[in-house]
Amino acid sequence: MTNEQSMHGKICMVTGATSGIGQVTAKALAAQGAEILIVGRNEQKTRDTVQQIRAETGNDSVHYFLADFSDLSQVSGLAVNFKNKYSRLDVLVNNAGAYFNARRKTPYGVEATFLVNHLAPFLLTNLLLEVMRNSAPARIVNIASNAHYNGIMDLSDLELRRFYFGFQAYARSKLANVLFTYELSRRMEGIGVTVNALHPGEVATNIFSTDFSIFGPAIKWIVGRFALTPEQGADNSIFLASSPDVEGLTGKYFVKREVVSSALISQDEKLARQLWEISEKITTQAFNQPLILKTR
Repeated sequence: MTNEQSMHGKICMVTGATSGIGQVTAKALAAQGAEILIVGRNEQKTRDTVQQIRAETGNDSVHYFLADFSDLSQVSGLAVNFKNKYSRLDVLVNNAGAYFNARRKTPYGVEATFLVNHLAPFLLTNLLLEVMRNSAPARIVNIASNAHYNGIMDLSDLELRRFYFGFQAYARSKLANVLFTYELSRRMEGIGVTVNALHPGEVATNIFSTDFSIFGPAIKWIVGRFALTPEQGADNSIFLASSPDVEGLTGKYFVKREVVSSALISQDEKLARQLWEISEKITTQAFNQPLILKTR
């Protein structure tokens, strides 16, 4: 790896970092000298990942936090626990995600894919913004997908009650990732915190085992015959998190390290504001009290 100590002194949080793209990203940033905070759901698996990254990189500054992104109270708790231990954050990689083949209701008035893939990172990012502002220059990297080109954003049916199809829900959540990226970039303009989204490529990861029962491993194997490896898929996130080539660049959508045009609907500023407002309302009401969701 070139420029191995380019991230020395930086603190980086990577969500969904116990496997796949997240784990590869965390390992690469650790190899560059960063202090790494990985976020996972399963404590034993998360601990094992920490030990593995430490052993393979020789970097002992790898630690973990636990949070299940299907529970917004755990996401809020993650932010509190982080701020109790750290006063700065240089890089946040919002990688955690899920795919649900069948519709799952949640206590928040949305279906589970939208909750895990959009609302949870929306809440976490907002709760960490003050720390990141004080750490500027800082970077936020959102793992989206080219699936967003197929996304439709009907804010009146966030439970997808009228019709549910797993890919439709996933595509909508990835569209939300891009809309959120652009709106956050506009709200954070001029304060030294950049935010960009990316498509990692078609990668065979454990997202396929989330809700496919016994067929999950088979689907992952089939996709893996044609897909990128997690190492290849993580290249874009590592690049955006660490490369001096994108210093100060914000509000962009990347594929293979290049800025490309995202779906036309993702560039709708009115829709992005509406999504922000309803996301803020849902996450605030979840705790029956105002949360600190400041971007200005």
